[in-house]
Amino acid sequence: MTRPSSDTAQPNAWLHPRGALARDAWESVVDARLEGWQHTGIRVAELTSAPLALPAGEVERIIVPLAGSFRVEYQTEGERLPHEQILAGRAAVFDGPTDVLYLPIGTSAAISGEGRVAVAEAPATVWHPARHVLASEVPVELRGAGRATRQVHNFGVPGALEADRLIVCEVITPADNWSSYPPHKHDEQVEGVESALEEIYYFEAAVTRGVPATIADAADPIGYVRTYASQAGEIDTLAEVRSGDIALVPHGWHGPCMAAPGYDLYYLNVMAGPGAERAWLITDDPAHAWVRTTWADQAADARLPYLTPATADRPEDPRS
Repeated sequence: MTRPSSDTAQPNAWLHPRGALARDAWESVVDARLEGWQHTGIRVAELTSAPLALPAGEVERIIVPLAGSFRVEYQTEGERLPHEQILAGRAAVFDGPTDVLYLPIGTSAAISGEGRVAVAEAPATVWHPARHVLASEVPVELRGAGRATRQVHNFGVPGALEADRLIVCEVITPADNWSSYPPHKHDEQVEGVESALEEIYYFEAAVTRGVPATIADAADPIGYVRTYASQAGEIDTLAEVRSGDIALVPHGWHGPCMAAPGYDLYYLNVMAGPGAERAWLITDDPAHAWVRTTWADQAADARLPYLTPATADRPEDPRS
């Protein structure tokens, strides 16, 4: 499906369509080479035959299979022999949690296999041991209620994974629902109240479960994302997103992420910041914080959790 375009559209430094950040063999790379960005990174690739290399450095990583299975060979500085880890992965991001692999600073790696893979990154200084997190070990949370219900896979958050800086999770928002809501921010360091964290949103969208393939084949899965200014700085993003798109949040109130009717929305969140404590502490926009109080009287969306492959066929992304 060809992405709609406009000759009058103004570029947004914090929103990057699929492939716009291509580098070497990677479909997208976010790191400190981007102006105004320094604490987080992500790499996304479609693997076929040639392995992808990750050099050793002062960076910690989590390798996340998006679709497919992978073999990771890795070696930490000072070790004589490399390690090998098979990531079982999954068929698609909407088919429940995947196993992931955490790699500490000073570790080189090579990823091989077939499918789509993401690598979350953050500059770090403290070494933590490598860890293979099984899919069965991933905490699955249903957050919100009613049309604000979403499914969160907390494989890389404090309490679930030891790391120096990285905070990583993935969110599934079924068709018609809103997530990252109420709008919130984490751009100030306020002890016990709010953390200063950069945030990356990597998106995928797909026709929702139960739609006949005859209809789904012609569909163009979309979602929407919103970020707006706070006292920390100006930012204004209100955009349509598709599979492979990346939105960056250097500061500001962000949310909601909206799953359009007919389409499920997925995003991988990568967060890190300069604070001494690795914590995800947020402040809700005071104009919308009251929405949380309504959830106590609403049930969670009965469609969730998505823990098994969809029974209906999904169309392949024609841009793959």
